[in-house]
Amino acid sequence: MGEAIKNRYEFVVLFDVENGNPNGDPDSGNMPRIDPESGLGLVTDVCLKRKIRNYVETVKEDAKGYKIYIKEDVPLNRSDREACESLGITETEDKKVTEALKKLKKSDKDVDIKLRDYMCDNFYDIRTFGAVMTTFVKASLNCGQVRGPVQLGFARSIDPIVSQEVTITRVAITTEKDAENKSTEMGRKNIVPYGLYRVEGYISANLARKVTGFSEEDLDLLWEAIINMFENDHSAARGKMAVRELIVFKHSKELGDCPAYKLFDAVELRKKEEIEYPRKYQDYTVQIHEEMIPDSVEMKRMI
Repeated sequence: MGEAIKNRYEFVVLFDVENGNPNGDPDSGNMPRIDPESGLGLVTDVCLKRKIRNYVETVKEDAKGYKIYIKEDVPLNRSDREACESLGITETEDKKVTEALKKLKKSDKDVDIKLRDYMCDNFYDIRTFGAVMTTFVKASLNCGQVRGPVQLGFARSIDPIVSQEVTITRVAITTEKDAENKSTEMGRKNIVPYGLYRVEGYISANLARKVTGFSEEDLDLLWEAIINMFENDHSAARGKMAVRELIVFKHSKELGDCPAYKLFDAVELRKKEEIEYPRKYQDYTVQIHEEMIPDSVEMKRMI
């Protein structure tokens, strides 16, 4: 991997959904997540990180240094064992792996650093978001929890959303008995007619240098993944989703030049006065108050 980034970053992402469910809540029958007090729509950071991981996996196809640690239907300890094998531990049973790691720790005080560096070097999402690696946690190793330099908050819609339940019919017949009865099945899907969401993110150059080695090449891939995270993820459930804006703030130094909230406050979104029910991105205005941004911070609109 290349040299770790040297500048702190903050960024704002605007994305919208049309006739889809951006992030269903399993505790509410998979209805779109909503803040019960304000009626604003929510999308979790976990959901957005999944989209970024999926894009990197699609583009890089497990190329060296760009594997994805948290993958669907792939046990995490399978990837953990790769790091163990690099240190000569070839056990396959979890209990024996734990015992071998504890034994190795007594003879090699740097085993934590070696395992952490191996995982960061080989897995892009660990290098980016960090991870909790249970195999190493069970062995009481400090590298079991890696704090990543890139962090996202929850996305929140600009205006209250309407969660609409749509009844659908299923005409596909499963059995011969259904065919004789000529029966169809009824179903439901939950959609948001339209919603514009905003999410804010942080990138710590200090953690990149000290912990994971997140590099300039990794940063470029992150921007690419954010811009395109919905482009290869379309489905009937999510409808029409797109990233509309990626606004990046680059500080002049590792620890930054000003508090993040001042930069976020400089990005103002407002529904146009003549619009009562927004149904498209053009129903909003995006204004960046550049006078609120310090001269030492570089602002760039990536889209």
